[in-house]
Amino acid sequence: MSNGLYFHIPFCRSKCPYCDFYSVKYEKELAEKYTDRLIDEMKKYSGSFDTVYFGGGTPSILEPELIGKILSASREHLDIDRNAEITIECNPSKNLEGDFEKYADYGINRVSIGMQSARNKERFALGRSAGQAQVAKAVADAKKAGITNISLDIMLGTPYQTLDSLDETFEFTDKMNVTHISAYMLKIEEGTKFFEMKDRLALPDEDTVCEMYLKTVQSLKSLGFNQYEISNFSKPGFESRHNLKYWLLEEYLGIGASAHSFWQGKRFFYDSDFNPVSDGDGGSNEERIMLGLRLNRGISKDLVKKDYSPFVKMGLLWEADNNIGLTVKGMLLSNTVIGALI
Repeated sequence: MSNGLYFHIPFCRSKCPYCDFYSVKYEKELAEKYTDRLIDEMKKYSGSFDTVYFGGGTPSILEPELIGKILSASREHLDIDRNAEITIECNPSKNLEGDFEKYADYGINRVSIGMQSARNKERFALGRSAGQAQVAKAVADAKKAGITNISLDIMLGTPYQTLDSLDETFEFTDKMNVTHISAYMLKIEEGTKFFEMKDRLALPDEDTVCEMYLKTVQSLKSLGFNQYEISNFSKPGFESRHNLKYWLLEEYLGIGASAHSFWQGKRFFYDSDFNPVSDGDGGSNEERIMLGLRLNRGISKDLVKKDYSPFVKMGLLWEADNNIGLTVKGMLLSNTVIGALI
């Protein structure tokens, strides 16, 4: 079986007020040193991979040649499938036209663009400097470079967002003609700027956020996107092959500061100083339930030893043949349902 390969690129121009991922301010020299360290670390491993994913931070902040250097070293030292899905996350505030052409030359065939909202007021409140026009340009430039497998991020429950403004985002999404959408609810995490400001943020209330989620599922379905995971939607055949590995408990190797791995049955991660830290065994029954229930396909009933019938009666779980899974309503309460079953 082929595995997933993940590279964490921790650099950003500035920290978004909602972000609690590990990131540092971009400096060219620091980025070059980090790239070399990443490659040296990668050489310690061997294996076959059919997905490669550059996440962050903001991977597209790097000079494209550094991305090319990492991919070239990966192909030299690891077995990268010639038909691998290779994804890079991009921030549309940078003019990516030339970068996309180079990415395509390096074999990158999928891009994930941080849109969050099609309404500029909502994007700017999230600390994003690019407006709707720059998102549209990034999508067009990717297609022009021959990269047509494009994912857009949408955030739900953000400052100034309303059910009506969400419609604008879906209309814009439809015009963009992309293959994949990731739609995440905003979580106010400790240690972020939003956490400090939480009492002053113009956020929709909890009931409205739940309505936004249900509306997102329905609206994206009407635009031809199938929901395949709690937060992920795709046109048929365009599910993220890399991210599916996480939920299906297939193995993946994460390289870089704060990158996590499930590798050879073990879980480990790199701390912010790039030191590997053991995180115990992976692949338990609890993990299979917890991760598998995030997927629309659900899980085998045989995995669950507790009585799940009350959740079926409440309309939070569906049951078919030998499988159970979360309903859309159940996905809003996924932590509660999953917590009760493991």
